[in-house]
Amino acid sequence: MIAFSQRFTCTIDEACEATGLGRTKLYELIGAGHLATTTVGRRRLVAVQSLLSLLKANMST
Repeated sequence: MIAFSQRFTCTIDEACEATGLGRTKLYELIGAGHLATTTVGRRRLVAVQSLLSLLKANMST
């Protein structure tokens, strides 16, 4: 299994589990342009590097 930080994308549910944030908050961050996502079919995937960058930026403040 690939380490989370080495993956390119993750699902919304995986992002929630990894961060402890709820789905609503993640969708707010996506809507505000703070998280990069892509859609494949009907599935929305979060760019892991975008998620890690957001967390790193918020941890340093």
